[in-house]
Amino acid sequence: MAPSIKTTDSLLTQRRPFDVLRADARAVIGVVLILLLVTAAAIAPLLTSFDPTAIELSEQLRPPSAAHWLGTDVQGRDVLSRLLFGARISLAVGLGAQLIALVIGGTLGLVSGFYGRWVDEVVMRIADVTLAFPTLLLLIAMVAAFQPSLGVVTVTIGVVGWAGVARLVRGQVMVVRGLEYVHAARALGGSDARILLRHVLPAVTAPLVIVATLGIAAAIMAESSLSFLGLGVQPPTPSWGGMIADARDLAQLRRAPWTSLAPGLTIGCAVLAFNLLGDALRDATDPRQLARRLARKGES
Repeated sequence: MAPSIKTTDSLLTQRRPFDVLRADARAVIGVVLILLLVTAAAIAPLLTSFDPTAIELSEQLRPPSAAHWLGTDVQGRDVLSRLLFGARISLAVGLGAQLIALVIGGTLGLVSGFYGRWVDEVVMRIADVTLAFPTLLLLIAMVAAFQPSLGVVTVTIGVVGWAGVARLVRGQVMVVRGLEYVHAARALGGSDARILLRHVLPAVTAPLVIVATLGIAAAIMAESSLSFLGLGVQPPTPSWGGMIADARDLAQLRRAPWTSLAPGLTIGCAVLAFNLLGDALRDATDPRQLARRLARKGES
């Protein structure tokens, strides 16, 4: 028999999102992969003795061996070393871009959803215009207008990504602002700023964390795409997208597939890790998903 509503509700209050995450294989795999990526990026100099920018023409396209675990590229640079130091670039861009998107989009979404009327109209129309352009084309246009660099790429990805965050926050705020405790806080003389920061913002924190986790994966993909096109981090700084661009020659792909396979798989693993964690966080903070799981367990 399915558990009663009372039993389900009591279980929902007892089960915390962290407990659900620990039992979710997606969250475990995602966290493990992210920790490995962050650790490898942090201690990169300890994991390799090769300079990621040092050119050794005598070591061109050497296959994986005991000396070079992932081989060398067309300029004789150690592929593993460039992967490890390139992880720093990808993580920096992912975290920095999402921080910018959260600050801009979160602030505008809070204001838009809380005040409504003309404020909501202005913010949402600007967001609609931003979302109307293909993301990659908009990124290419904005980066091309400046000198490509790590800072420019990070800021550009963050600025382009604010619209989606703003729409999500606006929707959540429009629900929360009509709740009784918000009306009570206003009746007690609470200012708009106090109500937003003390009562509304905590209610939208969980969705923000989820969208930020998924956004990091999108930012890593965007940075890799820009670097592949030559508009991202400039050589000789190692970048995963730049490594694939250096190895895109058909003859090199046939002769030395590791030069493109290694960075491609690394990008895939990094994006997969953040997506898995984001999906797990979304389900863990959704009471309806948890109720369905408890109901299925009760029926079994």
